Amino acid sequence: MVVTREEVLAVLDKIALPDGGTLVSRDLVRALVVDGDAVRFVIEAATPQAASRLAPLRDAAETAVAALEGVSRVAVALTAHDDKGPPPALKLGRHPTNQPDKQSLPGVTHVIAVGSGKGGVGKSTVASNLAVALARQGLRVGLLDADMYGPSQPRMMGVDRRPSSPDGKTIIPLKAHGVTMISIGLMMQPDEAVVWRGPMLMGALQQLLTQVEWGRLDVLIVDMPPGTGDIQLTLCSKFDVRGAIVVSTPQDVALLDARKALRAFQTLKTPVLGLIENMSTFICPKCGHEEHIFGEGGVRVEAEKQGLPFLGELPLSVEVRVAGDGGVPVAATDSPVAGAYERMAKRLIAVL
Repeated sequence: MVVTREEVLAVLDKIALPDGGTLVSRDLVRALVVDGDAVRFVIEAATPQAASRLAPLRDAAETAVAALEGVSRVAVALTAHDDKGPPPALKLGRHPTNQPDKQSLPGVTHVIAVGSGKGGVGKSTVASNLAVALARQGLRVGLLDADMYGPSQPRMMGVDRRPSSPDGKTIIPLKAHGVTMISIGLMMQPDEAVVWRGPMLMGALQQLLTQVEWGRLDVLIVDMPPGTGDIQLTLCSKFDVRGAIVVSTPQDVALLDARKALRAFQTLKTPVLGLIENMSTFICPKCGHEEHIFGEGGVRVEAEKQGLPFLGELPLSVEVRVAGDGGVPVAATDSPVAGAYERMAKRLIAVL
């Protein structure tokens, strides 16, 4: 028997809150995904203090859903958003200000760019899961979605609230899965296109870096747009970046563009912390056959050739895709696939 979304919601609607109502009636359930025998969802409280009080209810919800017939795995994340004021009155996309020297971000220890030579290699998926995996290792982690033309982190992180700005100058970031995050996608309508020239893009990036109240972070992951354009130039030339990670699939065409990304970071005097091979292999969920659809080991060989760290291989997995579409990165779950991101996070911590 396959459990349905309606059955899960019906069970959650019986979990009563201390101050009245249920998880469902109070609209606290987010990013509910039913994938065969696996169920994932987020309980989102209004404040961190409220979230801490809901910890027993998270356990109760997990137990109740796990008791449903047809459910063998349950992953429940408890998060909070800060509602400290009205939506930002900031105008993003203004022209960048001149910075004589590379600027550091107060309270942020390491800024790490996650880039790729071309689109479609899973860079944003890697960035969100890596951020969550680092947070699960005990680090204070931030995630900045700098892919201005195609911001996807709000969907992948399960965040759909507009950030607030108490004074019209600073932006209060949102939190999800233990990660502090911001994206221009949170400040626009879902179907609204960003039609900006380079100077406006560069100005928006500077604003998101300097006007967001990041607080104290051990690592700020910056999800870069694909290629080697204005965003890469602005980030690496104007800000103190600890290093970059380049994501590629193992196929030759992707590696050609990955080499260009490596050269770009080297030209900008930004250390490359390592390479990641995404979609390295596919294991059939029905028969267990393993197939290297995009080739085998190309990124590892390239890392050895360049004398750079190889941070790991990530499988081509339906579970990763479903989790990202559902707003709960697979690294936030106890899935076996999350182990690959955990190992990658540990390797990255070792080279910082």
